[in-house]
Amino acid sequence: MDIVRLFLEGGSLLMTVLTIEFILLILAAWKAPAWVKEIGIIALITGIFSILLTFHALFEGVQKAGMISTEVIFGGFKVAMIPLFYGMIIYFLSLIIRIIQKPRI
Repeated sequence: MDIVRLFLEGGSLLMTVLTIEFILLILAAWKAPAWVKEIGIIALITGIFSILLTFHALFEGVQKAGMISTEVIFGGFKVAMIPLFYGMIIYFLSLIIRIIQKPRI
């Protein structure tokens, strides 16, 4: 899959917000290690918010249009999952960075 296509399909606004959060995560890992986990949680919540926002728009479109094929509905579900996966990846990376940064016993 093409990264740019996934970025545009996921919605340029929320995917941009998630990318900014990813950049902040990398900067925090270097300059403010105490914020790494919190930035990851914010990215996860942004991904969940994006899926809820996308589902709301999808259901509103289905309500206005009436009868819609299942291919279109599941295509909407597939597109709605893209920012959620991106947010989950950022959260996962924040946990890995946090584990690496923890002092050894």
